Amino acid sequence: MVDETRNKKKPVKKKGKKKFSKKKAAVWLFFTGAVAIVCGIIAYLLIILNGERILADNQDKLELAEASIIYDAGGQGVTKLYRENRENVEFAEIPELLRSAFIATEDQRFEEHSGIDLWSIGRALVKDVISRSAAEGGSTITQQLAKNLFLNQDKTFFRKATEASIAVALEHKKTKDEILTMYLNRIFFGKTAYGVKAAAKIYFNKPLDQLELWEMATLAGIPKAPSNYNPISDPERSKKRRSVVLQLMYEQKYITEEQKDEANAAEYNPNIATTNSQKYPAFIDTVVSEAEKRANLTEEQLRLGGYKIYTTLNTNAQSTIEKEFADAENFENSVDDQKVQGAMVIIDHRSGNIQGLAGGRDYEKKGLNRVNVPRQPGSGFKPVTVYGPAIDSGDWFPWSIVMDEKKCYGNYCPSDSNAKKYIGPISIRQSIKESRNASAVWLLNEIGVKTGLNFAEKLGFNLDAKNDRNLSIGLGGLTDGVTPMQMAAAFSAFANQGKSVDPHTILKIVDTNDETVYEYNAPAVKQVMKKETAYYMTDIMQGVLEKGGTGTRARIDRPVAGKTGTTQHGIPNYSSSYNRDAWFSGYTAEWTAVVWMGYDKTDKTHLLKNSSGQSAALFSKVMKAAMKGMPVNYFPKPKNIEVEEKQPPAGVQNLNAAYDPQSVTVKLSWDALAGAEYTYRVYRKEANETDFMRLMDSLVGTGIDDMSVAQGLSYEYYVTAYNAKDGLESAPSATVKVEVPAEELPPDLEVPEVPGTNPDNPENPDLPGDDGGPDGTGPGNNGPGNGGQGNGNGNGNGNGNSGNGNPDNGGPGNGTGGNGGQNNGAGNPDTGGESPNTGEPSQGGENSPAGAVPDPGTGSSSVNQPPIDGTNPSEGAETPVP
Repeated sequence: MVDETRNKKKPVKKKGKKKFSKKKAAVWLFFTGAVAIVCGIIAYLLIILNGERILADNQDKLELAEASIIYDAGGQGVTKLYRENRENVEFAEIPELLRSAFIATEDQRFEEHSGIDLWSIGRALVKDVISRSAAEGGSTITQQLAKNLFLNQDKTFFRKATEASIAVALEHKKTKDEILTMYLNRIFFGKTAYGVKAAAKIYFNKPLDQLELWEMATLAGIPKAPSNYNPISDPERSKKRRSVVLQLMYEQKYITEEQKDEANAAEYNPNIATTNSQKYPAFIDTVVSEAEKRANLTEEQLRLGGYKIYTTLNTNAQSTIEKEFADAENFENSVDDQKVQGAMVIIDHRSGNIQGLAGGRDYEKKGLNRVNVPRQPGSGFKPVTVYGPAIDSGDWFPWSIVMDEKKCYGNYCPSDSNAKKYIGPISIRQSIKESRNASAVWLLNEIGVKTGLNFAEKLGFNLDAKNDRNLSIGLGGLTDGVTPMQMAAAFSAFANQGKSVDPHTILKIVDTNDETVYEYNAPAVKQVMKKETAYYMTDIMQGVLEKGGTGTRARIDRPVAGKTGTTQHGIPNYSSSYNRDAWFSGYTAEWTAVVWMGYDKTDKTHLLKNSSGQSAALFSKVMKAAMKGMPVNYFPKPKNIEVEEKQPPAGVQNLNAAYDPQSVTVKLSWDALAGAEYTYRVYRKEANETDFMRLMDSLVGTGIDDMSVAQGLSYEYYVTAYNAKDGLESAPSATVKVEVPAEELPPDLEVPEVPGTNPDNPENPDLPGDDGGPDGTGPGNNGPGNGGQGNGNGNGNGNGNSGNGNPDNGGPGNGTGGNGGQNNGAGNPDTGGESPNTGEPSQGGENSPAGAVPDPGTGSSSVNQPPIDGTNPSEGAETPVP
């Protein structure tokens, strides 16, 4: 037992790993920390030494800016982009509140850090990691100064490290006051202004000590994006940026809430801005904006970087535009110093090259580029949302018949404002030529609003999918409006055989090392409509400039197609025939041009008395001179496409009319047309009425009897032949006139005069109605009568239809009323009166350049949609100018 115990082996213990003692850990941490500290010191010394070296090398000189040169389409240098307007200011001259505005906005910890704000850098790094790009700057005021003094705009680690080293060196060499002063003297404020003193003079025409809080906040908001946030180029964005600055100042207790609210409420007046003498300023501003978007270059880089910027500029076209915009005779006179403004752009639609443009009158002073400001297009939008999509569907052609009739669609009741309204069936060609509203809306209703929206989107218009989904888009009633540049691009597609066009001003940008940093690369061309559609639209829009069209004043010495557009003022509770916007969009075989006119701010005293005829005239003046010497070309016809227009039926011959006293009817007869089966449409008007109305249709080619005549009146008739298969209607036949004699009553049947009543209108429903009063104010009868209205007052022009007719030209419900008469609830007046049915004004239209007085309505509202910004389109044509 003992032996067994002795012989039993003891278990062998495994050797474990040696524990890492606390003492060793402390030693390891000590040496690691020491190495880190040494590395940090070395890095800090390197930063300081690097910054000190850069400062020493540049102590007596700064990096000199080199002018960038603009070249025209022919490669000739035409102007220098660099025009540095700098005025230095001493620290004592800078108001304390102005200094606070910049510190609150650009560098809240300016007084605390030593050139580098580690907290801001950490925040920027986090944002960069999240966005996976170097998007956040994190620079202090000192770093921004360093960058502006010696470095470029690249957001890279090495650039930031160098920037930081210079910033730290600056903090060692300069006081905070000196750094802030240098910063405010150096930074770029847009519009050629370098330094806060020059900026105050350009934008407010004031010395610094006279600036108000809102003006200081405006200036402090500009450096983040000078071309976007300066109040001349974009007043609205500038105001929003100003609000951000004021909020930051309030949060950091530089101003009170009352001061903030008062400053937020201030409005900028661009008239106080001082003149910018840059040559071709509107075109140059467009070049700068395009370079920022497409070439990723800032305005400051472009102005100071010594680039060669090759553009599409046509100096003849640009000079012609500027010359005509400087001529006050091309614009209406205003009642005060707020001028009627305008914008124009010319594009070579074969390439998209912008030839020239005008951002407004006195643009060098105002600087608001109205080429890119949205306005309501009015009837100028009909080719985009109505006729273009209809023809592109393949179901409609220029000769197709549409109905120009008075009709409501829900509570939307479009109205013609032509001198001759609601003429019934007309061709699309005639509808667009005379800019008729009722037929345009009728056609849009036939093809569907969605079809119109889709076609507009293909032409580059991003309409409001919710608020613009209604019939008013057919007459240019939009939520946000469109810009002249957008209209030019859209009409360029019509001119370019249905192909998309990309308007641009820059061809190439070359740096000081002769390296190309940007070159225009046209996007893939899209066929946005059929070639046939573009051909047909060009064909019918040429008719707009023909005799009887609305755009005759746009004619030049070569073929032109185009469309006018006018929108009424849209001011609530204000009745006037004056307008808000006037357009002409047109093109030759080579160039497309758009002209807009109107006031920047529309009110009762700032409205256009004329209409789109004046815009068409300016188009003519500019295009004729700008294209002088160019070969005259004609619009191309699509290859391998037969374009045969179906002819309407021949006119009806030998129309006769005679009154039959026995049946009290007018008997009409005519010769039937040979060939196809036709429907014959009979039109009639009473002698005092302005317009013919369709009376009835007949399938018989011999004649009809008109049993709705009234004794004592005279009537005129004409007849057309209608081919239902092709949807074509003939021209009107010769007009015939018939006198219906008055019936003489025997003496014993004469109605005695009742005291207190009008003897001309006895209250006897069994007798024929008599004429209304000479001024149309006498009450009418319930029976058929001349101007009788049954329940209201009229103009004495209507022709009652058994007491139950629809109002003719503003007449009342029971019986066809007279022109402009009061409506008693059965119809809508169409000469600008108010409709008791809907409580909505009827639409006005484009005014005649010759002085014709249009409908004084204020434009229609869209279906279930209130007017947008008080602006409604004037959905009608101009009175044609012979």
